[in-house]
Amino acid sequence: MNDLDMDFLLGAEDDDGSPRRRPPGSRTQQRRSRRRRKKQRRKGRVATLFAVVIIVGVLGSLGYFGFTWARSVMIAKDYTGEGRGEVVVEIEEGASATDVAQMLEDEGVVASARAFVNAIGAAGKSSSLQPGQYEMRKGMSAASALALLDPKNRMLNRLTIREGLRLSKIYEELSTATGKPVEDFKKAARTDIGLPSYAKGRLEGYAFPATYEISSKLTPQQILTKMVDRFNQTADRIDLEGQAKQLGFTAKQIIVIASIVQAESGSAEDMPKVARVIYNRLTSNPQMKLGMDSTVMYGLNKYGIAASHADLESTSRYNTYKYFGLPPGPISNPGDHAIEAALHPADGNWLYFVTVDPKRGITKFTDKESEFWKLRDEFNRNNK
Repeated sequence: MNDLDMDFLLGAEDDDGSPRRRPPGSRTQQRRSRRRRKKQRRKGRVATLFAVVIIVGVLGSLGYFGFTWARSVMIAKDYTGEGRGEVVVEIEEGASATDVAQMLEDEGVVASARAFVNAIGAAGKSSSLQPGQYEMRKGMSAASALALLDPKNRMLNRLTIREGLRLSKIYEELSTATGKPVEDFKKAARTDIGLPSYAKGRLEGYAFPATYEISSKLTPQQILTKMVDRFNQTADRIDLEGQAKQLGFTAKQIIVIASIVQAESGSAEDMPKVARVIYNRLTSNPQMKLGMDSTVMYGLNKYGIAASHADLESTSRYNTYKYFGLPPGPISNPGDHAIEAALHPADGNWLYFVTVDPKRGITKFTDKESEFWKLRDEFNRNNK
């Protein structure tokens, strides 16, 4: 037994005196153990690398699908080209750009509302969309659809209601313009169309003459409401009720006077003088009848500039040759000039007027009855 073996058995001490021991096992076993540990470390590194590859692959896949999803959200679905077929769409009053975009998607004009909103934003035209009907096509690109919604392309049916028309004539013109029966407008006039309280539910006199954009999609009630709204706007602007009160009349009486002024005047320039004749007769002492042919003809549902002797026998309350004061309601639908004349009559003491030459609109005024008969003869000569 050599010294090394003896040291192992007896437990040799280190230089500091503590026992010195060797690790169990032979050198061969130690080498094998080291090799196993190295092999395990290599396997661990491979496993770690494999795990990293898997994680990177998963994250990459998520990133791709996430990008694809985000791209589908950010880049809205859109058609290409000018579309096909025809479809009429209508932009409602007060509709926002988003409302219009959704409507176009619902109608199949554009592929998505988002595409149209993006096109509007890119073009800076969100405030250029105007109410009305437009002829479009299905399957259009958003940019092409936006181009067709130019206000110049609106399908408009403009109808001008002239001053002084009777309501019955207005119904006929509205019916012709919309294709809806006259009876539908008569029924609509009895519904809530925004008439002022002093109209007492009667539309005659308050269907304001103006130019209107009439859509085939509008109901008779909506159309008549537009006309009454225009009247109410005018009444508010000029303070109709306040000014009427200052004259000692009601707003309704002013509209009745304005309707007579409208029917009897040969020109806008004559209106304040005709209004003065009406006021002078209403306030004369002794009391005087209005004696207006236009009111008589209205009560008989006839047209003409001069009532016959037979017409003057009418018992209608609109016969101002028979009854004192104003007729029970307006006889036409007066415009701005006639209403202004009723509120601001000219200064003068005239009690009579005759439109001696209707073709040229020449009207003469006088305060003497004898002069009136001469003017009447002049009228008869001109009209034979």
